[in-house]
Amino acid sequence: MRVAVVGGGLAGSEAAWQLAGRGFEVVLYEMRPLKMTPAHRSGALAELVCSNSLGSAEVVSASGLLKEELRRLGSLVISCAERARVPAGKALAVDRELMSREVESRLLSLPNVLLVREEVTSLPDGLAVVATGPLTSEAMMRSLGEAIGGGFLYFFDAVAPVVLAESVDLGSAFRGGRYGHDEDYLNCPLTREEYEAFVGELVRAERHIPHDFERAVFFEGCLPVEEMARRGIDTLRFGPMKPVGLVDPRTGEEPYAVVQLRQENVEGTLLGMVGFQTSLRWGEQDRIFRMIPALRNAEFVRYGVMHRNAYVNAPVVLDGCLRLKRAPNVFLAGQLVGVEGYVESVAMGLVAALNLASTAMGRDCPIFPRETMVGSLLHYLSTGNPRDFKPMNANFGLMPPLGRRIRDRAARNAAMAGRALSALESFVRANPHLF
Repeated sequence: MRVAVVGGGLAGSEAAWQLAGRGFEVVLYEMRPLKMTPAHRSGALAELVCSNSLGSAEVVSASGLLKEELRRLGSLVISCAERARVPAGKALAVDRELMSREVESRLLSLPNVLLVREEVTSLPDGLAVVATGPLTSEAMMRSLGEAIGGGFLYFFDAVAPVVLAESVDLGSAFRGGRYGHDEDYLNCPLTREEYEAFVGELVRAERHIPHDFERAVFFEGCLPVEEMARRGIDTLRFGPMKPVGLVDPRTGEEPYAVVQLRQENVEGTLLGMVGFQTSLRWGEQDRIFRMIPALRNAEFVRYGVMHRNAYVNAPVVLDGCLRLKRAPNVFLAGQLVGVEGYVESVAMGLVAALNLASTAMGRDCPIFPRETMVGSLLHYLSTGNPRDFKPMNANFGLMPPLGRRIRDRAARNAAMAGRALSALESFVRANPHLF
């Protein structure tokens, strides 16, 4: 049976892999590079447009647990990410280009996957997964809007700058992770005076917001640094510029504030500003970020950019299988369904593919256990408040309580992770037609 997957990002690539592995003839449509988005830089499949980090790799973290669930479900993207890994302490960070090449190479090596480089402007008539992402083209947005009755929401997202590693002043920086756990981060400390002057300029800086949107609605988990600066003088010191657990070897003391740089590629020639998503105009970025002593002569190879992220009001327009209620042949996947984050998007691509496969077999969609992180995300999409629906990251707060009190947070998370993986094993055994 032939099926269409629209969108070659993380979710679309994952969906295509899962469907092809179950014997479907997959036509994967990707409009890039013929038509680009405001944030993408190439036509590569599974291109990462924001951070190069996929979050924590520790299974006792929510993001790490989700990765482990996907790994056990045979995720292509997680496998390729691990092959393209770069040093980032306890996080899974990748060389973007290497990861994209891995995904594309493995996906296109399958004889039943056909990649078509063209824009799809309307919902397909047959069984399909639509994973066009938060930067869905205007034509597809119109088609989706017609199908769902206008239930779209949106928020703004921002991308952090990247600097050339050799341009960083190492005399004003030091290597080290929090509490001495690793040395995968380059830390750029600021004194109180430097920090307060920096925050002051951020507050006064000129921003760039696309002219066709009058009101910026930011996702709380990905706020631009200038937005955080407006919320109070110490907001950044308790956020991306938090110095806790870091000791400057030159002084033997904890800095007042710190900007962390993380390796962006295998060679280590590029460093990303961790947590520094921004909507500032490029000239302002160049001026203000050079106020950080270690970056006074930095060469910015990519400035931060801002773009609109689109998603649907999932509790209103989707059923429990990620199908459009008004177009049940179409399954949505990725950030379009109302999740936030790379790994969450991958998860929704995998789930959409399994649901489509079950539907094509004449079976009900598999019900992921609530005890799993995947199942908890799906539960949120079905039960979130439709009057104020917001994108959601993986987090332990989504999961059902253990039924017993464990005061220690690490022990509690470990217990929830163990329960999740046990439930996932039972789920796989109960669905032999899919696994």
